[in-house]
Amino acid sequence: MKYPAIEKMMAGGVADKVFPGAVLLCARGKKVLFHGAYGVADLADQRPMQTNAIFDLASLTKPLATALAVSQLVKAGRVSLDTLLGEVIPAVLKTPKADISIDMLLRHTSGLPAHRKFFLSMVKEKQAQRQVLRNLIVHEPLEAQPGHQEVYSDLGYMFLSWVVETVSGQSLDRFVQGKIYAPLGIRDLFFIDLARKPLEKDRFVSTQICPWRKKTLTGEVEDDNAWAAGGIEGHAGLFGNAASIHTLCSEILAAVCQGSPLVLDPEVLATFVRKDTGRDYVAGFDTPSKLNSSAGRFFATGSLGHLGFTGTSFWINPQSGLIVILLTNRVHPSRANQKIKIFRPLLHDVVSMTFA
Repeated sequence: MKYPAIEKMMAGGVADKVFPGAVLLCARGKKVLFHGAYGVADLADQRPMQTNAIFDLASLTKPLATALAVSQLVKAGRVSLDTLLGEVIPAVLKTPKADISIDMLLRHTSGLPAHRKFFLSMVKEKQAQRQVLRNLIVHEPLEAQPGHQEVYSDLGYMFLSWVVETVSGQSLDRFVQGKIYAPLGIRDLFFIDLARKPLEKDRFVSTQICPWRKKTLTGEVEDDNAWAAGGIEGHAGLFGNAASIHTLCSEILAAVCQGSPLVLDPEVLATFVRKDTGRDYVAGFDTPSKLNSSAGRFFATGSLGHLGFTGTSFWINPQSGLIVILLTNRVHPSRANQKIKIFRPLLHDVVSMTFA
């Protein structure tokens, strides 16, 4: 079935250089309503974008890997949202970070700063890179008292991946693969360990021409700190395609709406998506802001979603069951391209009106 308004928006996004290429998937629960590919995956070789293309998902790692991994640990009784960081990570004992709860890390109220360019010092070290990163976040001063301010923080999710590894005895990538992705039959959500042999790049969408790595990044994590840590981190590093994200979003929707999820626990997810007054984030997810939401004007206030720096996003509307997954390479060839900020809410409005 053709949807001219959506097709026009997406083709216009390529023509107006909002992004070189994109994949859009719209669904009602498990039923796919629309799945299209536009533009190119790489400007140099002009590879046409395919619907099964693999994107660097950037901060979609936070909800789709790290937060769901924590939810599985809560489900198993290994931790709770009230568990303090000092109870799990001995390195933070005798520091203010010991009193940060897992809930604060998930909801971005830990008091940790938003971002630090740790990679600048990490690339000079010859030690195990993940340990270098962890030493840096342990010693990074808090910017606020834990629990008092909401500041979106990569550092909080770096700590959460450390929590998952410490409690489960597995790396984040292996834990989510074994406990979530494989049981759901998801094949195309994964991390890329930079210490291993590079993957075939035919299906990978290129991101920026990195000024300090001196190359176009294809099948190599775009986030600088995640790259310096080896490719697997709690704030970034996940790769995937729209169909696999849809499968996972359908599972989240089923859990949140008291349906029949296969691996996620509805009671646990209910505590995750409880929203505190005056806050934008719930545990692991963003929610529509009152003004200029990236989800547009029509997603319900209880909707769940997230954005990724590379030009990726998903939004789930529990009221209508509508799922919208937009994957783009807007940072290819440069991070300077910010046109998606205007494009994304307009697209979500068109999709919402099309499938109202």
